[in-house]
Order: sequence, then structure tokens, then C-alpha cells
Amino acid sequence: MRHRALAFDTGGTVLDWHGSIVDELGAVSTWQTLSFDRHEFVNEWRRRTMKGIVGQLRPDFHMDDVHLRTLAETIGHFGLPALDSTQLQALWRAWHRLRAWPDFAPALARLREKAPVVSFTMLPTALVLDVSRLNGLVWDAVISCQMIGVYKPHAEAYHIAAAWLGLAPSDILMVACHNFDLNAAQDAGMHTAFVRRPDEWGPAGPPDPTPNRKYNLVVEGFDELQERLLAED
Repeated sequence: MRHRALAFDTGGTVLDWHGSIVDELGAVSTWQTLSFDRHEFVNEWRRRTMKGIVGQLRPDFHMDDVHLRTLAETIGHFGLPALDSTQLQALWRAWHRLRAWPDFAPALARLREKAPVVSFTMLPTALVLDVSRLNGLVWDAVISCQMIGVYKPHAEAYHIAAAWLGLAPSDILMVACHNFDLNAAQDAGMHTAFVRRPDEWGPAGPPDPTPNRKYNLVVEGFDELQERLLAED
């Protein structure tokens, strides 16, 4: 493997947030008899959250805080009955119980035999720890933008992550299913790999399912990614 470290976007690329949260909605007893588009509810929640966190500079909040605020906004947007505090907390904390895509854990284990593999994410550190333990994911390091205080896609976030790893950006392969993340990583000097996650946004499909630039690798999933990277030896 030519890269000295691999950095993975985690929300969406590694974690099936849409499917996981849709399933969690089924446990909300107050809403079980109501007819509304649960897939669109989850996507609207995600869109509002991303708008509230992407590009932040030294905020006094993190993504969990935004999840809670935007949950209230999304409930109001759909005109749904308010939840009691127990149900609201349970649904909000569902982000700490996300499932990983099933093809990731085996690829992670194999890739770690060759190079450090890092979660480089806008998700809060505590959330990454919780979902990693839940899914049996072992990273060499977790670098959250919460730690840095600068959120993607600012170039400073990528440069600091590289510095913390003791590497030049060009030593690192950034892996993601989102063009905005890969484009910023590429501009910061990192190598890039686009992994397709066609189910990330559920039946609606992802807003950017195909690369909008030339990346070093474009793969259909993590099986192909690890095969191609290990073949570089």
C-alpha cells in the first residue's frame, strides 16, 4: 500500500444513518399510528443538521447539539405531535446507535494490517466511540472536527488532521462517499477515494451519487477498496 495512512469520513461513508434512524422511528410510540414519510423525516433531519454544522469555525456547540435542535425543528416542520422528554431523548440519542455498513468492518481489519486507519469526521468524538464499540470497529485514531474546532470543508481541518498524524497531506488517502469532503481533501493535498453508498439517503438516493472530479480511486464498495489498495503492495 502506497499510502502511509487512510482517513475515513464516518457519517454516511461508514455508517448507515438513514436506515438506522428510520428503524428507530418505529420505536416512537406516540407516532406509530401516524401516516407520514419516515424516510423523508430522517432526510430532512439530516439536511438541517448538516446545514448547521458544515463549515463551522470554533463553535461553542457540536453535532450532537445540532441534532437535538434540528430534531425539534423537523418535528415542527412535519406537524407531528410533540414527544415527551423520554421519547425525545431516546430518538436524539439514536445517532449514537447507528449501524455500520456491513462491508466496512472486514475491510477495516484488513487495511489496518498495512497502514494506520483513522476516523476523520464531523461527528462528535463520543458518538464515534459509541458506534465504533457497537459495531466492533477498531481505529488507530479518531480525529473529530470537534477536537480541531474547525469543521470540514475548511482546509485547516485537513491540514491539522495530517499534522496530528505526523504526515504530509500527500501521505494520506481520504475515503468518502461525499464530493464536498473529497474535493476539500484534494485541494488540501490529500489523495482521494470515492466509495459509492447508493443507499445512504434511503429510497431517495444520495444527492451526489457520482464523482464530480477525478479522484485517485472510485470504487463500488469497501470490498473493492481494500482489494485495490492491498494489490498496490
